[in-house]
Amino acid sequence: MSNTRRKDGRILAPAGEVASERPAATTVPPCAGEFAETRYAKGMRTDGRRWFRTLAGVLAIVGASISAVHAQRIWSGFAGRTPPKFPTATTFEGSFHFCRVMFTSDRREKQGWATDYPGADLNFSTRLSELTKVRVKMTHDGEEVVPDAVVVNLTDDALFQCPFTLMEDAGTASFTEAEVTRLRQYLLKGGFLLVSDYHGTWAQEQFDEEIGRALPPAEFPIVDLSPPDHPMWHTMFQITQLPQMASINTWRRTGGGTIERWNTEGAPPDARGIADTKGRLMVVMIHNTDLPDPWEREAESPEYFFKFSPDAYAVGIDIVLYALTH
Repeated sequence: MSNTRRKDGRILAPAGEVASERPAATTVPPCAGEFAETRYAKGMRTDGRRWFRTLAGVLAIVGASISAVHAQRIWSGFAGRTPPKFPTATTFEGSFHFCRVMFTSDRREKQGWATDYPGADLNFSTRLSELTKVRVKMTHDGEEVVPDAVVVNLTDDALFQCPFTLMEDAGTASFTEAEVTRLRQYLLKGGFLLVSDYHGTWAQEQFDEEIGRALPPAEFPIVDLSPPDHPMWHTMFQITQLPQMASINTWRRTGGGTIERWNTEGAPPDARGIADTKGRLMVVMIHNTDLPDPWEREAESPEYFFKFSPDAYAVGIDIVLYALTH
């Protein structure tokens, strides 16, 4: 597996290796706004495979290559239960924030809205800032610099400051009428929702029913988004098929299995979406694969990282960049 490059030209190495000072051979792709218009963005369509290979080196402890004062923490999944960090009046100032939606679950599968929180949000935001030119909002946590990822309720006004939101374990969600109304308003006003880490028929049917209350399928039908046909899968990396990924706990317990126990049919992963009347994607649902756990657990196991994390980051970054530019 090859190393990958930071924006300053240094080479990111897997944990335990020293980051090289060798200059980068190319620049990273620009962020939302610039991305869709540049010649470089067009070039990424042909260079995506090379960039995908460089993701295998993203397991870097960034403190090895930058000063300790500005080191960005990479979470390893051992944080335990962490209280939600809600936005304040001064949180939003134009940069990217990873916004996770808090909701009520009516049954237990994983950890509800807090599954993989906050590690997945922080690690993904860090890698997004390193592999693209998206301006991710950073904040200080003691002497460390960490992404300013936040949690929002569907009834919070702060929701409308988030161009991108995530729901995990959403197959257990049960929305109130007020939440249904606000979710509909948010999505129709330009918001975007990524749904991931829900598995099996029961979870899929339950979330379809809940999102259908906000976006009735007669008006906003659910459509297939399986790679590679939709342009979203070619935004930065070339995604030809969705990888089936399990949580690190399932992977360990099953001796390398990739199917969560709620997927009793052993069905492959699928991608579906909901667009508005002008064709803009509002909701992307990644089902039967645990996309965020390889973000959260990237520093916990090198073997798990190399097997799953490059694919998970490639899929996630394509989705986020597409959402920000469309």
